[in-house]
Amino acid sequence: MSAETASHSSGRLDRHGRDYVPPGEIAIGVIIGRASEYFDFFVFGLGCVLVFPELVFPFADRLTATLYAFGIFALAFVTRPLGTVMFMALDRRHGRATKLTVALFLLGGSTAAIAFLPGYETIGIWSGVILAAFRLLQGIALGGAWDGLSSLLALNAPPNRRGWYAMLPQLGAPIGFMLAAGLFAYFEGALSEQDFLDWGWRYPFFVALTINVVALFARLRMVATHEFAQLMETRELMPISVTELIRAHGGTLVIGAFVPLASFALFHLVTIFPVSWINLFTDRSVSEFLMVQTAGAVVGAGAILTSGLVADQIGRRNTLILAGAMIGFFSLSSIIAPLLFGDSLAGQTIYVIIGFGLLGLSYGQTAGAVASSFGTQYRYTGAALTSDLAWLIGAGFAPLVALTVSSEFGLAWVGVYLLSGALCTLAALEIDRRMQGRYS
Repeated sequence: MSAETASHSSGRLDRHGRDYVPPGEIAIGVIIGRASEYFDFFVFGLGCVLVFPELVFPFADRLTATLYAFGIFALAFVTRPLGTVMFMALDRRHGRATKLTVALFLLGGSTAAIAFLPGYETIGIWSGVILAAFRLLQGIALGGAWDGLSSLLALNAPPNRRGWYAMLPQLGAPIGFMLAAGLFAYFEGALSEQDFLDWGWRYPFFVALTINVVALFARLRMVATHEFAQLMETRELMPISVTELIRAHGGTLVIGAFVPLASFALFHLVTIFPVSWINLFTDRSVSEFLMVQTAGAVVGAGAILTSGLVADQIGRRNTLILAGAMIGFFSLSSIIAPLLFGDSLAGQTIYVIIGFGLLGLSYGQTAGAVASSFGTQYRYTGAALTSDLAWLIGAGFAPLVALTVSSEFGLAWVGVYLLSGALCTLAALEIDRRMQGRYS
């Protein structure tokens, strides 16, 4: 490293003389950033169950209106890969700090703007059009919110602790869910139905901009430093064109998109879908069920931490195989004797707690598995786009599909849907093992 470069560095160097950022510092920025992103998405998902059916689609029955809302929910997952492509180009031209600033203000602004959405009774069908437009923008923004910190974290972690550090970014999911569920549970439980639909639901959306601004500064504090820029360059974690990525690693991209499918399919089947079933087909209090889910999210966070310990002992690939098999057995039990059924409070609670536990165990290692599929030169863009495709295939339409088949054919078919995701994960891992054996 030159004297000029060294003069800009804080002096933290690794044993090779390169700039070094402690994994713990990177992890804090990653967790805060991910929590803000998941908060935005969970707020919208809960709105699709508790608000938009009556606000935007009052002309349809409750089930149909919820399905319409879930259709809009899926739009963000369709535009997320497009957002990755667009913002990678912005990254190459203007830098990662500019990219993150634009993306997070777009994400937070789109979510906050929904707080002012007029209903169907005020502007007619345009209410749904505007909601869909903001959802599309959310997806584009989330694609741009990829900062490379999780890949850097995995590369900067001690070799015998990479499973542990790979799971840290995933803690943002249960934190974001707990914040969103807690806000909705409070307002839905404390207010009358009319007050909640008039103004109470708007508060969780409105605070999204504040949360995203805090997350932005937490991430810029890391991304804008000279240390980070140098380390990203030396690790070759720089944006490349999608065309170049597909040419070099097209097969890896496809396999990587199917590896986390079991986890991503389960993701919305224990968060958004159960709330819709409780709201539509049972007499249970939604706010009470949201608090049960919050407890489940705590279990999920503990399982994410456990996945890091397990992965460092048996390897990330074996951890994913174990989790995929367990999700498969869970889905079979749901097919034979659905855990989420009727008005059984015990069954609903069991489904949530076990589901969140399995989700945490599997989800905890998905980021590390996806990132490790690529060489360092392609890892930054490859991990982002692979994650986008996995979310699109595995999670984007999960609430819509699950509610459609369960309302028509019964809850056992939700287990069939989940089983298909588990089988895809196990098949993708086996194909990858035969090709190159990368997940170790």
